[in-house]
Amino acid sequence: MRHDLTSTIVAPASGQGGAISLIRVSGKEAHTVVDKLFRAKNEDAREKAGAKGFRIVYGEIRDGGDILDDVLVSFFVAPNSYTGEDSVEISCHASPYIVKRILELLLKCGASPARPGEFTQRAYLNGKMDLSQAEAVADLIASETEASHRLALKQMRGAYSEEINRLRERMLHFASMLELELDFGEEEVEFADRSQLRLMVEEIKNYTDSLAASFSYGNVIRNGVPVAIVGKPNTGKSTLLNALLKDDRAIVSEIPGTTRDVIEDTIIIGGILFRFIDTAGLRETADVIENLGIRRTYQKIDQSDIVLLLADATDSPELINKAYRAISDQLVDTQKELILIVNKSDLLTKEELNQLKNSLTCRDSRCIIVSAIKGTGIETLTKYLTQYVSDSPGDSSALVITNLRHFDALSRCSESLSRVLESLDNDIPEDLVAMDLRQAIYYLGEITGEISSDEILGNIFRNFCIGK
Repeated sequence: MRHDLTSTIVAPASGQGGAISLIRVSGKEAHTVVDKLFRAKNEDAREKAGAKGFRIVYGEIRDGGDILDDVLVSFFVAPNSYTGEDSVEISCHASPYIVKRILELLLKCGASPARPGEFTQRAYLNGKMDLSQAEAVADLIASETEASHRLALKQMRGAYSEEINRLRERMLHFASMLELELDFGEEEVEFADRSQLRLMVEEIKNYTDSLAASFSYGNVIRNGVPVAIVGKPNTGKSTLLNALLKDDRAIVSEIPGTTRDVIEDTIIIGGILFRFIDTAGLRETADVIENLGIRRTYQKIDQSDIVLLLADATDSPELINKAYRAISDQLVDTQKELILIVNKSDLLTKEELNQLKNSLTCRDSRCIIVSAIKGTGIETLTKYLTQYVSDSPGDSSALVITNLRHFDALSRCSESLSRVLESLDNDIPEDLVAMDLRQAIYYLGEITGEISSDEILGNIFRNFCIGK
């Protein structure tokens, strides 16, 4: 990732589709580069825009003497722009030819093509946002649900950063007091009250542990809940997937073993993204291709948070219970949620259904009777799925982390604070206590970018989209 802030960069800032496209230019020569192509209808308006910024000017983009397009051009003057630099945004018609030609002309006039995330990287380097806020920009763009949008927006507006900075300041105060004591080592003075230090470290450790624990919930909100639909062939797995998606996504057939590979699709339920995975039927078979599909089924079970075991209501209770125990045993050392779905209830009488319910090992809310083909019981299943996520740690008011880098930094911070507590218990010298406390401060600083490296910045911004 380039760190040269003297160059002027350009990139399209809008995706394909629609009637209007946006081209973004940023750098100290942004206004000059654009003026080589742009002719304002009102020169006085253009002059005011260049002096004060925050002005939109109507005019033409010209290629020599030829008019290429009528445009609206927004001018921003440093430091009052997204990047903190002089910036220009050109709103043109969304013709691929027009966008391509304007970009070519801007490059010809002295701009350089922006790399992924370079506008946001400049915003960070120019102090317009910290690193966690910059990461939230990418999360906001990628958000697919109300929940993921809410978390990204909260982080981008600085709620998370403010809390991290508050914790760092408290620890910095005590670290400074400890280091001050070292300067007066022979006089045995105590600037850092040990009881207050212990209370602070315990409080901050508990809080960072709580934040780290929210990562599993945050990951669900950010990436969706993977749900594997498993069971023996011809139990209606594909029919259930179609019923959940309200679309004929998977092929439905009376022939066992039709689904030989995994089929994945997503649906938003209650503001949460669920990734449903229809898998190959579990059975013994000599078919090489089908066996590959079955092997992938077990892989998808390992990758899922929720497993829907589909059973046929016309099978014996003994057979259904045996299948349930087999999958349950496989998941015994995991935190995966197993739900038994008894399908084809429309083929049984009310009395037969009652007998079946009373014969099943799983009789609580984790056992749901449905008819995928009729749609009965599907609403009960979707309610249970959303309740599963709602029961996870975190709520709308609490801070929740969604970033693996932040989780790692919080975990390391907690380890350092544990060493501080251990040192306080064992009268370890102040210099070692101060060292561990400084280490905890360092890890929190990595989250907001107070502490950063070119490698960290490169890893973060290279995953952004072009134009942001």
